[in-house]
Amino acid sequence: MNLMNRSLLRLGLMSVVLSLLLTTGRAKTTIQDKVVAADSSIVRKDTVAAVPTVPDSLLRERLAKLQKTIPLNYHKAVQAYVDYFTFRKASSTKLMLERMPLFFPLYEKMLAQHGMPDELKFLSIVESALNPRAISRAGAGGLWQFMPGTGRDFRLYQDDYIDERMDPVKATDAACRYLRDLYTIFGDWELAMAAYNCGPGAVKRAMRRSGGDTFYTIYDALPKETRGYVPQFVAFTYLMHYANDHGIFGENFDAPIPHDTIQITGYFNLESFAKHSTMPLAHLQKMNPAITTTILPEYTNRYPLRVPREQYAYFASRRRAIMDSASRIPVAMAHMLMAHAEPVNGAPDSAGGWSVMNENPLAKASADELVSPALLREQLAQAEPADTPEDDLETVVVRKPRKQTYVVRRGDNLGDIADRFNVELYDLKRWNHLRSSKLMRGQKLVILKEVAETRTEQLAEQGTPKARKKAESTAKTKRYKPRYHRVQQGDTLWNIAQRYDGLTIDRLKRMNNIRGNSLRPGQKLIVG
Repeated sequence: MNLMNRSLLRLGLMSVVLSLLLTTGRAKTTIQDKVVAADSSIVRKDTVAAVPTVPDSLLRERLAKLQKTIPLNYHKAVQAYVDYFTFRKASSTKLMLERMPLFFPLYEKMLAQHGMPDELKFLSIVESALNPRAISRAGAGGLWQFMPGTGRDFRLYQDDYIDERMDPVKATDAACRYLRDLYTIFGDWELAMAAYNCGPGAVKRAMRRSGGDTFYTIYDALPKETRGYVPQFVAFTYLMHYANDHGIFGENFDAPIPHDTIQITGYFNLESFAKHSTMPLAHLQKMNPAITTTILPEYTNRYPLRVPREQYAYFASRRRAIMDSASRIPVAMAHMLMAHAEPVNGAPDSAGGWSVMNENPLAKASADELVSPALLREQLAQAEPADTPEDDLETVVVRKPRKQTYVVRRGDNLGDIADRFNVELYDLKRWNHLRSSKLMRGQKLVILKEVAETRTEQLAEQGTPKARKKAESTAKTKRYKPRYHRVQQGDTLWNIAQRYDGLTIDRLKRMNNIRGNSLRPGQKLIVG
């Protein structure tokens, strides 16, 4: 009996212990599941994440060897960028190695001509990754990322067809002049490069706030983007010399295409030229990155177009036929009325700059010849009979509508032109057979005066009392319509004043109640 009791007691204790163990195991599993579900990024304590890095001692040693005129100081930000472009973005470093042969010979030549440090060529990698057509979110463009306003200040011409910020030669020359000016201001290449990125005003403010006079003493007071600008320059200077030591090699190097130059005057279609000359369009666009579309407008004058030397002999043997085909204006554009364009003060080059439009039959056509007979009949059909008494202002009719022309200027749009001449936008497009609202600088628009206005003017000239009275009343009540300019990214007061005849900065500020010198994109300014 005692033996049986002991056996039952032992069995009961074992079942209790087993049930407790099972319950505890389920509880642990449930808690663990909840924790894992809440944070799936848990790493076990015994797990070690290996982060590759270039030894700082090696980096310091090599930067000291590379340093010439511009300081190549070691900094934690430099270390971070070297590691990033060595281990995480090795493909970008490889691409830079492959693009170097295309632009660096030009950079070295231009920097030597300006007497500037050769190391500045690596700054273009930071700016544009050696892409001549790069455009930033802020609107900066080209290899050296000039803002539109700064580009115009350095005589880089820009319109709807040509953007010289993307011309490697002219943009590099402008960048050398700008960097030289900044070095003259600060006397320090690191500060000059920082000012190139954020502007000299921002660097001076950082110097005042921090009390420092070197890049790393004002580091924390600089804009966030500029803090990484000089460290990136140092990092790419290192990588372009030692990438191979880290297993990064270029493969498909981008070498310049041997080329000759021809001069273009008048309308020119790049696609048609490529087709008939057997020159690849991609090669033409690569050699002429400043041409932002596939056409050049009629006011083009002696534009130097680079063409592949390999196909030049074929082109020369059929030059007239090829040029005639490329210069033929499509039927859809034949109605566009071109006139002499404003003189363009572009950067000088051996082939000449942009100037007034070359003479051509379409540009010489008068307004009377360009207005269609059907449109003229439509205007006359709306006129009243001309057999009423001469002194009755309301019944005298003009037998031929008065017309005037307006030459489109940079920054104009159809809405502003319609407001300026007090006409409807629909009528303005109908008179000029325009299908869209896009205008070309130098385009000539026909403006038809309203019949009532013409009646008043004609009768006032005849000298009748009723006509004079009505003309004076009309002149007094005529509403003045100001001329506006919409501020674009990169515009400055000086740039805007230069675009409009007779406008000065002081007058522009008075008309718009501007106290300082700052403008914001989209702001609407009165300019006349």
